[in-house]
Amino acid sequence: MDHAARRANFIRDQLPEEGLFAGHHWRIATKPLMLPGKIARELERLGPILHKFYRASNRLYHESTARKLHPWVSVLLDRGKPKEIISLNRHSRFRNSLPNVIRPDILLTEDSWTITELDNIPGGIGLTAWLNKTYSEAGFEVVGGPRGMPDGFTHIFEGRNNCHIIISEESSTYRPEMNWLCGLLDDRFAVRDSSFTGWFDSDTVYRFFEMFDLDNIKCATLLFANNRLKVTPPPKTFLEEKLLLALLHDPRLKEYWERELGEDSFQFLLEHTPTTWAVEPDPERVDGKIPGLDIADWIEAGDFSQRRRQLVLKVSGFSEFAWGSRGIFVGHDLPKNEWSNVLQNAIEEFHSSPYVIQKFHKPRRLDIHWFNFESEEELALDGRARLCPYYFAQDSGTDHSTSLGGILATVCPANKKVIHGMPEAVLAPCSVG
Repeated sequence: MDHAARRANFIRDQLPEEGLFAGHHWRIATKPLMLPGKIARELERLGPILHKFYRASNRLYHESTARKLHPWVSVLLDRGKPKEIISLNRHSRFRNSLPNVIRPDILLTEDSWTITELDNIPGGIGLTAWLNKTYSEAGFEVVGGPRGMPDGFTHIFEGRNNCHIIISEESSTYRPEMNWLCGLLDDRFAVRDSSFTGWFDSDTVYRFFEMFDLDNIKCATLLFANNRLKVTPPPKTFLEEKLLLALLHDPRLKEYWERELGEDSFQFLLEHTPTTWAVEPDPERVDGKIPGLDIADWIEAGDFSQRRRQLVLKVSGFSEFAWGSRGIFVGHDLPKNEWSNVLQNAIEEFHSSPYVIQKFHKPRRLDIHWFNFESEEELALDGRARLCPYYFAQDSGTDHSTSLGGILATVCPANKKVIHGMPEAVLAPCSVG
């Protein structure tokens, strides 16, 4: 048996009996995905900047609700939300609360990388912890090391007693990985279902459920009514909207972002996020045109040629279609009439479920090696990669309080237009080459 076969068998043998993702499988990489040093350094820098971005977004929303600053912002972010959700968004108890786990979805492009969206209720925490631990034991140096993920997750709960990870039925795919992670941590950590209410005032609840699913979370009323209980991420839907990236690129907010983020951090985010617009029936115009596009309204974009349809349409948030690969439409891959129809639907849905449009950035092609256990051989996959770095932000709010625990690479066959977990994908931790 050669080295690759021995490694692959060792890695497979470390899989927990329960698995990590319920009912999901992937191809096992024979070694980590190697990242250039420049990209690795930029991803280290990114975490504190994203934490600062969330802090600035939080302040912008609350200043907007008080009509002290850009009142249109909170109106946009509250679109389609029931009154009880808006009430939680604005509750004084959660006013300064920010997500403690930040995970951007990043595509490696031909000459750089770009963030396609942000997730602060991410799956993959336990999986990435397992990958880092297992590949470290196989002799590799990985970003975050063998303990970066569990230590980062533990540190965000410092000063609290028990941590109850409440996972909804809708998110049950991720229950096995969080069970495995809790087994790696001390006995303060436990996975609970959505009917659990056995917490104490000094405990923390890690919210592993989406706010659009609140009607199915039996403990939600008691959970959000207990003022002594820490809940993370906080129940603030406006911090979970892809519309935040549209606000980052909105010319009306340029001075605000420069002031709150600092010019260098603001430019860094602009360089590494695709231009994003809110799909509004009456969009903001500069000299009669939507900024960055030579059109007066979104109806005109329905007539774009295939070359001009290098755009991606997405549900912004607060919807079962707003996560994973659901609710994503790649303009140049759709026939013109189909593109026009989905765009028209997005315009009509603005008041109930807003959409965003992003410029399409083509992911670069790369090779990653995986092991085929049926043919007992190492194979190369010609694919495209999505990187998911996991940042853990403590409540102190300083740049030094945000750590990078690890990076999950998902490499899909090059002919797949949307990169996400699938049986044909190779999942791997990342190393620096």
